[in-house]
Parts: sequence; structure tokens; C-alpha cells
Amino acid sequence: MSKSEYISLSEFAKILGISRIAVYKKIKKGQIKSVRIGRSFAIPRKYLNDIMGRTLSEKDKKIIDEAVKKTFKEYGELLKLLGRE
Repeated sequence: MSKSEYISLSEFAKILGISRIAVYKKIKKGQIKSVRIGRSFAIPRKYLNDIMGRTLSEKDKKIIDEAVKKTFKEYGELLKLLGRE
């Protein structure tokens, strides 16, 4: 296990601009993937982009596409009018 493969909770909290305790709570809720190393948690660097929302799964993309289609269906004319101004 190489140190460069993982990021500590403190480092990750600093990146997000939240407390270490907030990161820990998100891990406990399952919102952040982590690995337990001894009595501590570490976040694999390979999950960093997923956690920070930089990558979207196919399921997420499909949900967003459906929401966009629904919005255009319901508000298409209004959006066209707003776009002219």
C-alpha cells in the first residue's frame, strides 16, 4: 500500500473546504468511498474525481438528459422568448 495511492481525511477536507468530521460523517453515510486502514480511514485517489463530482456515471447522464427533455417540453416556448433578450 503506497501512501500516494490514498489521501487522508484531513487533506480531503481541506480540498472540499469542510471539516474533517464532516468528511467522516459522509463516509459513514456511504456518500464517500473510503478504505479502512487500521483505525483510520483513507480515500483512494482513484475515487477522487467521482467523489468531487467530476465524472458522471451513465445512470447520472440518463437522469440529466431526461430532466433536460422534460424542461424543454414544459418550458420550451418560454426559454425561446428568454433567449431573444
